Amino acid sequence: MPERKTVIVVDDHPLYRRGVVKTLAGEGRFDVVAEGASAAEAVRLAGELKPDVMLLDISMPGNGVEAARQIAAAQPGINIAMLTVSEADDDIMSALQAGAKGYILKGVGADELIGILAGIARGESYVSPGLAARLLVSLKTRPAAAPPADSPLAALTAREEQILKLVAQGLSNKEVGRKLDLQEKTVKHYMTNILQKLNARNRVEAAVLAKESWKKQS
Repeated sequence: MPERKTVIVVDDHPLYRRGVVKTLAGEGRFDVVAEGASAAEAVRLAGELKPDVMLLDISMPGNGVEAARQIAAAQPGINIAMLTVSEADDDIMSALQAGAKGYILKGVGADELIGILAGIARGESYVSPGLAARLLVSLKTRPAAAPPADSPLAALTAREEQILKLVAQGLSNKEVGRKLDLQEKTVKHYMTNILQKLNARNRVEAAVLAKESWKKQS
């Protein structure tokens, strides 16, 4: 039987928090080792208990994104997921940049939440599909310009930046391949290199980094 993963749930709405805790505790793959209601509690509990997963609300007292940033810096082995009602692009980008591996909307069903957290506990990344698609579409390409030496894009080849620009428009690997006359597996290989060079965990985070770099050039 797989080892149970430890989780801390931090949300300032007691009834909702108890529902999440009950869902996770009754499933069999997770041990909820603590609960909290503020960013300060989240940071303290993370340091004391070092769980596999921290599940944080964004809008709790002290700000969940700030808690994620402090936890990621002090405890990089903890997998952080945000569970929130916010669909704002800025919140998504802030959470990913702070170190969160998951961005989950509170309307998610119990079974889906369990599956998502199981993946995050293994180190996988997750952004609610509708949000990821909308965010990628919103990251429009900027006029071509050589990135400055200190830009994260400076390490990319011309082909890699070309692919990243298409990804930032919301195109899948298959669609990028069609546009550039490349095989899908070749695009996937390029994306692996791009993520490594940008130190990004997923294509959404890579697009966010690219957007910030292009914004500075404009």
